[in-house]
Amino acid sequence: MSKSLRIAAVDLNGQLRGKRVGADMAGKQMRMPLSVLNIDIFGADIKDSPLVFESGDQDGIMAPAGREPIPLPWVAGDASLDLCVMHNEDGTPFAGDPRTALSKVLNLFSDHGWQVIAACELEFFLLEDGGNLTPPINPKTGRRLSSTEILSMRELDDFDAFFNDVTEGAKVMGLGSLTIIGEAGIGQFEVTMTHGPALHIADNVILLKELIKGTARNHRMAATFMAKPFAAESGNGLHTHFSVLNAVGENVFCNGALLASAVAGCLQAFEASTLFFAPYANSFERFVTGAHAPTSATWGYENRTVAVRIPGGPRAATRIEHRVSGGDANPYLMFAAIFGAALEGIEANAKPPAPITGNAYTQPAVMPGLLPDLTAAINGLDNPLLTKFMPAMILENLAATKTQECRLFEKMSDHEALLALIDTA
Repeated sequence: MSKSLRIAAVDLNGQLRGKRVGADMAGKQMRMPLSVLNIDIFGADIKDSPLVFESGDQDGIMAPAGREPIPLPWVAGDASLDLCVMHNEDGTPFAGDPRTALSKVLNLFSDHGWQVIAACELEFFLLEDGGNLTPPINPKTGRRLSSTEILSMRELDDFDAFFNDVTEGAKVMGLGSLTIIGEAGIGQFEVTMTHGPALHIADNVILLKELIKGTARNHRMAATFMAKPFAAESGNGLHTHFSVLNAVGENVFCNGALLASAVAGCLQAFEASTLFFAPYANSFERFVTGAHAPTSATWGYENRTVAVRIPGGPRAATRIEHRVSGGDANPYLMFAAIFGAALEGIEANAKPPAPITGNAYTQPAVMPGLLPDLTAAINGLDNPLLTKFMPAMILENLAATKTQECRLFEKMSDHEALLALIDTA
């Protein structure tokens, strides 16, 4: 059986970009144009990008991200991935790499002697094979799914062969144990990941999405994390839970005042950070009143109608759940936006509004909410708050990327646009 190695970094849209080589190339330095991390969702260069012709389309160095080669159990043969981060020719980290953007935010926490611990819940739909927006065939009954089965054990068991391969694949890849449930849409499921250091978990989100998509194909299905594939069904969220540990492993969020300031920081950056949570026009279709997707900058305790939730549980496990992002978000940029905003709030001793009790959808907003559409979200990047923790090159390149995608999607019908996002989001 042949052995192969993928050497790849993650672009601004959360897509792995790199090279397939023989396993005997492991450990050898690889190069790739820096512009590859700044291409649109269709894989094309950004027009007039300074990373392309203006600079001669320079190569960068694909530096190992610090993980052992990761097995790819859904790929034929003995295949593995060397996850990389892009460096400049002089060996310094490339400022346009989203993984580097997150690393810089986490370093700001390190300056306080703190470490961010995170976990994620990923929602996705299974679809019929062929990339159509159609629910899959139930492997046990031979009938197409046609109804919602929230937390149904029977539906999980019907897709047991698929989920067995996903859970076993996750263990082989070093992603930890998974918890899987049936969600509110037809053919929709949620996977909850084990918590860990934030940079490692962001890697794991990328890897888990690849695992689920690849495994679905092997089972003659498709899987999509698109934010809103079906207008009449629930959307796909990417919820982030996080806490902050000090140098002796204590959870600093046990300090109620510090927790409140972190919440305030998240809410104050809500509007400016919209594009990091909703990167496509389709992303905004998910924000529907009464659909467990937040529509306003709100927070509360044990309340799933708000944007920033403080879950119940032991005091030592006090954490923030940020419920805004769609399943199509780039986890590195999403984490950088959330954690950077939280730290800004802590350092400014910011105060949040009163927590929401009851249904947040029916209560008047007291802070600016998400921007209404993709164009507004792109313009929202021009906000001084973001420059405090997000690299300027990331903001510039992301704005150029999304502007180009906007123009391309505007030429498509709604159905064509959805089909374009099935495999990529």
